[in-house]
Amino acid sequence: MSSPQSTPLILNLDSPQATLELVGGKGASLARMVAAGLPVPPGFHVTTAAYRRYVDENHIGEKILTVAAQADAPAKHDEASAQIQSLIEGGTIPDDIAAAIRRHYEALGADTPVAVRSSATAEDLPGMSFAGQLETYLNVRGGDAVIDAVKRCWASLWTGRVIDYRRRQGIRSEDVSIAVVVQRLVPAEAAGVAFTANPVTGARDELMINAAWGLGEAIVSGRVTPDTIVIHKPDGAIASLLIADKEIMTVRTPEGTREQPVPAPRRKQAALQPAQAAELARLGVRIEQLYGQAMDIEWALCEGQIFILQARPVTALPQARASLDWKVPSANGRYFRMSVAEILPEPLSPLFATLALPAYTAATQQLMAEANFLPPGLIRLMTVHDYAYYDIALTAGQTVRVLLGLPFRLPVLVRMWRTANARWAEGTRPRFAGITGEWSARDLAATPARELLAGARQLVDAAATYYVSIQLVLGAANISEPAFNTVYKRLIRRKTDPPALTFLLGFDSTPIYAEKSLYDLAMWARGQADLAEYFSQTTAKDIAAAVASPSTPIADASAWREFVVRFTAHLGHFGHTVYDLDFSKSVPADAPASQLETLKYFVAGQGRNPYQRQAAGAEAREQAAAAQLARLGGLRLRLFRRVLGFAQRWAPRREDALADVGLGWPVLRRMLREIGHRMAAAGAIDEPGDVFWLTREELEAAALSLDAGQPTGDHRPAIAARRQTWQSERAATPPVALPIKGGSRLFGMDFSRWMPAQSSQASGNTIKGFGASPGRVTAPACVIHGPEEFDRMQPQDVLVAKITTPAWTPLFAMASGIVTDVGGALSHSSIVAREYGVPAVLGTGVATQRIQSGQSITVDGSAGVVILGG
Repeated sequence: MSSPQSTPLILNLDSPQATLELVGGKGASLARMVAAGLPVPPGFHVTTAAYRRYVDENHIGEKILTVAAQADAPAKHDEASAQIQSLIEGGTIPDDIAAAIRRHYEALGADTPVAVRSSATAEDLPGMSFAGQLETYLNVRGGDAVIDAVKRCWASLWTGRVIDYRRRQGIRSEDVSIAVVVQRLVPAEAAGVAFTANPVTGARDELMINAAWGLGEAIVSGRVTPDTIVIHKPDGAIASLLIADKEIMTVRTPEGTREQPVPAPRRKQAALQPAQAAELARLGVRIEQLYGQAMDIEWALCEGQIFILQARPVTALPQARASLDWKVPSANGRYFRMSVAEILPEPLSPLFATLALPAYTAATQQLMAEANFLPPGLIRLMTVHDYAYYDIALTAGQTVRVLLGLPFRLPVLVRMWRTANARWAEGTRPRFAGITGEWSARDLAATPARELLAGARQLVDAAATYYVSIQLVLGAANISEPAFNTVYKRLIRRKTDPPALTFLLGFDSTPIYAEKSLYDLAMWARGQADLAEYFSQTTAKDIAAAVASPSTPIADASAWREFVVRFTAHLGHFGHTVYDLDFSKSVPADAPASQLETLKYFVAGQGRNPYQRQAAGAEAREQAAAAQLARLGGLRLRLFRRVLGFAQRWAPRREDALADVGLGWPVLRRMLREIGHRMAAAGAIDEPGDVFWLTREELEAAALSLDAGQPTGDHRPAIAARRQTWQSERAATPPVALPIKGGSRLFGMDFSRWMPAQSSQASGNTIKGFGASPGRVTAPACVIHGPEEFDRMQPQDVLVAKITTPAWTPLFAMASGIVTDVGGALSHSSIVAREYGVPAVLGTGVATQRIQSGQSITVDGSAGVVILGG
């Protein structure tokens, strides 16, 4: 860690020597902007050479690296941090460095308040921001106080969260150093952040400004909702303006800073005037042009002048959303993304849209006819911009007839609910399993293409009938829990009694069985030394490749073979659970890396024992029920027994029913890919998986040609165009109901509160959703779009996803919280999050768009909000 004596210890802020290696990412950026003539407050750099001198002369360099190397797991980070910080705090700054800091500080003005900011050499780089990870100290006065703040900035290079961030990014401890920037503090009247591309929509021609009163710390930390101004960059026009109720602000004090309430008259007053916003936008465009990319800029306003405090590249700008016209296909139609559409979060593949949607429509219409609920043909599944929607086209007269007929249909509905369990468990599931078993036993390579396609239609029809039949199970579960909650809260519960949720925890269900299966396998693997070491050193994707390979990656061949047998059996039981109902998407059976991530987690000794967790939930449930049964009497006792039994009987069945919606998907995917192999061999498509980008009609024609030994045509240009369209549509956020205005009204009632996602969100640092599992946690976010990204998940991250289905459950064992775009209080995410005891906020509509991986967020499952910035 030594540095040549010729290397400068202190540099002026605008020094041409202010390189990344000497002044870190933040310092180099400030020097660059000063050189470009941008309004940056004056100051100086304490270079990385000063830090290295300090470490060398206090003889702590090797000790720091040794302790950091031992922090190879999240549980060890805080302990290592404490040891390293103690080493740094116990050192003495060399006299020449201390004198130089005092001299440069005094040059800024006697007793001038300054901001002292950390600047690491791996900070503020494209793809690696370290935003909010290192320390900043504001309103520091006096040479001794500045020297102390510099020392604390050096120590912040080794906080637990920074050690963890470097480990995630693959940065070695010995490859990073730290500088410190000391700048005159701007006594800001208002401050905030500006993004030179819209961080919500991804639009590159828009600039977004967040503004609040006082210093900018309240915005950066997420403790105040700021004003949000969106400016159209080409002409400088304000595209949107949202004035927030700014309750608090950060202000200077003699000792540093503090938060205080904003005076009432100013709370809803704009922090920036239009001319000031326009000037900030012009500066933002200059900075973006200087760097050649979208930038995240911290700014402050003082006496009418805007100052630039910091600028870093935007590291995770979302793909620009497609500009889609969400006009309704029919003026009389009402279109809803609910039920099966909830587990189809992305645009559909052409094959699923044309092969499966008609089957799900037919099964739905058959159930409606049996219930005599809707006239034939008035409900169907269709696509709008390739997203699945239910189309319920009722005229005013038909709506009246449906409503008037409800009392007469209730006995039919009640009878169907009473037989729902038998219909599912003894009817549709055995049929689906039987057809799946028949095709699993077939030699697919020897089966004609037309026969394979006929079998695919048979499986899809069985899957659709199965899914529609479990709507009765889900309906019973979705009625039973709210009914129990209402009776318990209004008629039974006292202040000291446990929440209603306690009475529904600790039951077995398919996702819990799957977790126990992985845990059992992990506990066995921990006892195999070679195998456990291999898991600790190997990525889940490489383990999955090794499982599929005939070779043995470890010396203990018998342990490896036994593991493969056991893991294959696990996938045989649980590998059909779906990430996304669209059968073009992989399932764990053919993409097991997601399962292996959690297996590695358990093998490493992390995570709670699922048996103990479930036993604790069951014990709490039984004790709570026993206490109420002993206390109550008469009518209240009979009512409590009835609603409790109703809820406890149906709660586990919901997850069991959902777990098998893709029961036939592993073999169905093999069947369709077998046709794809033959088409690829004939030059019709590039690879077997391209078969999912064909329509049913195209595949039927291709199967006919393949069996006849005739040319199948070249589908590659059409597939390329469809992929491009799909990618564009995928970046959009589909409305949960169409038409957008008033589309959630049906039968004269507004169903928006029962929709699976928020229909709109205000900009700012707070995202609203449905509070689905209580509790509050602050942790880094991990935004995951599908199983191919599961390896990004780190223990104690907050899982952020469009939806979660039973196949996502392994990640719940690692997560400290759950946030989704789609889902309600009774969705899979909610039920499983409660069992795992982690807070969950669901149905935000925008979480995957507005939250960035690595960003610190607070998930408040009790209040149903997510706060950006922690």
